[in-house]
Amino acid sequence: MTQKMITYEYDRITDIKRLKFIASHLQQEIPAGGRVLDVGCGNGVISRHLGQFGYDVLGIDISQKTIDVARSKNTLPNVRFEAISAEALTAQGERYDAVICSEVLEHLDRPGELLKVIYASLKDNGLLVVTVPNGQGPRELCVTRPMLKARNHPAFWKFINKVKSTLGFKGTTVQSQADNLDHVQFFTRKALLDIAKEHNYRIIKFAKTNFVEDVFPFSLLTKRIKFLQKLDCEVAEILPIGLTGGFNTLWKKKV
Repeated sequence: MTQKMITYEYDRITDIKRLKFIASHLQQEIPAGGRVLDVGCGNGVISRHLGQFGYDVLGIDISQKTIDVARSKNTLPNVRFEAISAEALTAQGERYDAVICSEVLEHLDRPGELLKVIYASLKDNGLLVVTVPNGQGPRELCVTRPMLKARNHPAFWKFINKVKSTLGFKGTTVQSQADNLDHVQFFTRKALLDIAKEHNYRIIKFAKTNFVEDVFPFSLLTKRIKFLQKLDCEVAEILPIGLTGGFNTLWKKKV
């Protein structure tokens, strides 16, 4: 029997690394046909990727714009998308074998509230996958935080956007069409451990993402040369975890 070719909608190596992390660990714990909830699914890239492995996937997001994009790209009968909040979905009493919360918590003023909702939606032996940027990592320190501060200076912010446009940076992501993608939380490894414990989870695995490939001016080269992206991800693996650009993590409920 010929093995099905798995495709990737992401182009960046670190994004593909994240997809592989999610899919490989789901395959270890959740059989094909298992029910997966992708919270804050954005354009549905992760949902569609997991659908290729035979999972019954529901991707949800509060942005109708992103859900419209996700639906327009979907061809898998075992993957569907709904513009609904996690709270409203939980009220329906559904429970899932796995929940994906990828690049979501950093955008929330009260991430603990979402973790409570996910707890109610996840089966007792289920798997929660959480990925977030490292709040003290190279990109958050050198790009994200300075850019947030620059917005307070309109003339300077206009100049920055002009330079970014000239250099070919569009300011959009493959992950989501949402209007506001600001980071308001900056998680360290300890902060993740603390919030997990506070909401009755235990983190069973921390994995690294990249190092500096998405930090200007390195990004001018790495966005065009895939080998440098791959090398950067490999460098991240040998550096202390505090220097990683992000955390890929696995969580279990305390029951």
